[in-house]
Amino acid sequence: MEKKRILITGAGAPGGPGIIKAVSKEFSEVHTCDVDPYASGRFLNLPFVAVPGADDEHFIPFVLEYCQKNKIQVVLPLVTKELFKFSQAKTAFLAKNIKIIVSNYDSLCIANDKGKLYQYLASNGIAVPQFEVVESIERLVSAAEKLNYPYVPICIKPTISNGSRGVRILQESICKYELLFNHKPGHLYTTLNEICEILKGKNFPQLLVSEYLPGKEFTVDTIISQGVPSLILPRSRMKINSGISVRGSFEKNDEIIDYSNKILRSLYLQGPIGLQVKENIKGEFRLLEINPRLQGTSVAALGMGINLPAIAVQQEFEEVIIDSSQLRWGTSFVRYYEELFY
Repeated sequence: MEKKRILITGAGAPGGPGIIKAVSKEFSEVHTCDVDPYASGRFLNLPFVAVPGADDEHFIPFVLEYCQKNKIQVVLPLVTKELFKFSQAKTAFLAKNIKIIVSNYDSLCIANDKGKLYQYLASNGIAVPQFEVVESIERLVSAAEKLNYPYVPICIKPTISNGSRGVRILQESICKYELLFNHKPGHLYTTLNEICEILKGKNFPQLLVSEYLPGKEFTVDTIISQGVPSLILPRSRMKINSGISVRGSFEKNDEIIDYSNKILRSLYLQGPIGLQVKENIKGEFRLLEINPRLQGTSVAALGMGINLPAIAVQQEFEEVIIDSSQLRWGTSFVRYYEELFY
C-alpha cells in the first residue's frame, strides 16, 4: 500500500462504502466526510469528519482547512452538487499541493445539463434521442405532438436533476389498475394530461422532452485522462432498485464502446465519468445522461479484475497503464445491503 492521503466525500452515498473499501485496498490512509454525521461510510473505522453542505459558503474553506491539517493529497468527490464548487476551487487547492478529481467547470456545465448536453452533441454530429427543451405547458404539449404522442410513449425529465427525480414516462395507454396492483408506488408511468394538471399555474424547471427508448439499458464506467478515455466498461442494467443497478453483467459491446468514446472525446472531461445508454426502437444505443463523477456501482468492476476507484486516484500521481487484455468480460454481479454497527 502506498502512503498517500486521500479524502473521499459523500461517505453516505449509496455507493460510498463500496468505493471507500475499493480505494482502501490500494491506499493506506483514506479519510472520509459527509454532511450526515451518521453516514454509513463513517463506520468503516477510517478518519471521518462531518462537513457543511455544498450550498454552504463554508463548504470549500472547511474542506481545504481539513485537507491542509491532515496533509491530504487527493480529494475524490462522490456528490454531484460538490463537483461545481470543487471545480471552481481547483486552483486554491493546487496552491496547497492538493489535487481534486473533477472536470473543468465549463465541461461540467454541459455534461450535467441534459438539455445543453443533447444540444451540444447534436451540433457536433453525435446521435442523441429526438428531443426538445421546453419551459411552458404549451411548448410541452407541442413537443409531445412532434414526437408523435399519444401514439408512442415519450419521456420527460428536468434538464438538471439526479436520482431519477422528475423523470416520467408518458403513455396514454397505461392501465391504472395494472399500476395500482402490480407496480410499487414509485413507478414512472403517467400521462400528458396528468403532468399538465400538476404543472398548471406553477413555475417549473426546464424539461427535456424526448423519445422513449424501450430497449436494453447499459451503464458505462470510464476513466479519462486529459480528455482522452483510457478505459470504457459497459455493464448491463439487468435489475434496478430506485434507480440503482443491483444486477448486471460486463459486456464487450463495440457499438457502446465506440459511441461512448465519441461522446467523451467531444467533451474535455477528467477522471471517472459515467454514462447511461439505452436502445431506441431500432436497436441503436442512444445517450440518456452523463454522470460526471465516479458511479456507485463502478466497484462491480472489481469482479472483472480492475479497481476503478483506485485507478481514478492513482492517475493523479502518475500515468496508469491498463492492460485491457486481462479484463474478464462476461463477469456478472449482484448487489445487496450490508449492516454496519456502532
